[in-house]
Amino acid sequence: MSFFGSRMEINFILVLFILLVIISCACEN
Repeated sequence: MSFFGSRMEINFILVLFILLVIISCACEN
């Protein structure tokens, strides 16, 4: 159960990181 929770947490952080990169790229343009 804790392993599944940690995986969900990593996926959530990955999604936030990708959104941050997309926003920064949009700001550059």
